[in-house]
Amino acid sequence: MRNFSKITLSVLLIASAAFTSCSDDDDPKPDPVEESIYTRLGGTKMVTDPDDSSKMIEAGRLSYRKVVNSTVGLIVADVENNASGNLGAHFAPLLAEVGAGNTTKLAVLVDNLTDFFSFNTGGTNAVNTYSGLNMVDAHDPAKNSRMGTKSSNADYTKFVGYVGAAANTNGVPSTSNLYKDIVVVLESLRAPIVQK
Repeated sequence: MRNFSKITLSVLLIASAAFTSCSDDDDPKPDPVEESIYTRLGGTKMVTDPDDSSKMIEAGRLSYRKVVNSTVGLIVADVENNASGNLGAHFAPLLAEVGAGNTTKLAVLVDNLTDFFSFNTGGTNAVNTYSGLNMVDAHDPAKNSRMGTKSSNADYTKFVGYVGAAANTNGVPSTSNLYKDIVVVLESLRAPIVQK
C-alpha cells in the first residue's frame, strides 16, 4: 500500500508540474494595468488641505494644484525678470489685475487648470469636473479676452518646461515614468494651444 501511495504521489507531482508548465505557456499573464496619472499623484485619498486645515482635498487634486501654483510662480518670475521670450504677453490681462491687487481671476485660473488636469488624467469625482472653454477657444484671444496673445511653439515649449520644473519641485523626478506620462499629456495639447 505504501509503494502505491509513493507512486501515485510521484505521478500527481509530475502531472501537476506538466500542467502548470503547459498552462503558463498557453495562458500568459496579462501585463499589469498602469494606474492613471491622477491615482499615481495620490488619487482620491482624502487629506487635509494645507491652504485651509478645516477642509479635506483629494491627494491627486492637491498634487495638481501644487504643480499649477508652482508653474504660475515660475511664469511670474519669468515676467518679473523680463526674460527673453517670457510668457507675460499671454497673461497680460491677468498680470494687470494681480498687479492692481486683485487675485480673484488668478484663483479661478489655478482652479480651472487643476480641474482640467485632474479630470483628464483620471480624477473622476465631481470636484474635478472641467467646465471651461475647449483648448482652441481658451487660447484664442479673439474668443477669450483672458488670453493676451496667441502661443507659438517656442512659447508652449517654455510652458511645458515650467510645468516640468514645477513637477520636479513637487516631488516628481524627471526620470520617472510619471513625469514622462505628464509630458505626453502636455504634448497632446500642443496642437490646439499653439495657434501662431
